[in-house]
Amino acid sequence: MSLQDQLDVITARTRQLVQADRLAVSEQAAAELFATGIEDSILEVGAVAPSFALTDASTGKLVKSEDLLALGPVVLKFFRGRWDPYCVTELETWRELYPEVRDRGAILVAVSPQTKRQNDFAVQQHGLSFPVLADPGCEVAERFGIAYTVPVPARNYYRSILVNIPFANAGLNYDTASEESWRLPLPALYLIGQDGLVRFAEAHADPRVRPEPADLLSLL
Repeated sequence: MSLQDQLDVITARTRQLVQADRLAVSEQAAAELFATGIEDSILEVGAVAPSFALTDASTGKLVKSEDLLALGPVVLKFFRGRWDPYCVTELETWRELYPEVRDRGAILVAVSPQTKRQNDFAVQQHGLSFPVLADPGCEVAERFGIAYTVPVPARNYYRSILVNIPFANAGLNYDTASEESWRLPLPALYLIGQDGLVRFAEAHADPRVRPEPADLLSLL
């Protein structure tokens, strides 16, 4: 199955398990996020990619974009968190494709606003062989035009399904959560050439929709 086919199965199962009124809140949040025009604000093909230096979950070392680009083109995957089944499915798909990415001379890294500890859990639980980097407060995601703050109704929805985003992002409880701990990236996919220019860029306000890996791989 394509990645989107796999994600559609998750959506169908969710609709069977989650109450309709709760789902309506989530779908409304996605619609409102789309209405902000955020999809039109993402860093576009041809733009100069922002440089970054982020901590690797497994090694604890700082990973610099300039060092990655010295090795080859960079596939940059932004994801929301290990609490998101859509993100997990997407990461596992890229896990299977990672040898092909390397065979084509490119490097793949994933980036999320989660703490290093939460990212490390994702690496261990899902057998990820590529670097997973922490982007506190979505500072790098902001430079790529894909960061946003979860609105209050959606926060209540996540709380109702026991997803604690402030804890995943900053180790905070709901009562002590800062606005920064509610920041998330659009699940986005970029390809950055060794010249630092964006060769592929795709992100969606609806988290149930993700870029197809084949579309990016065809450019390597």
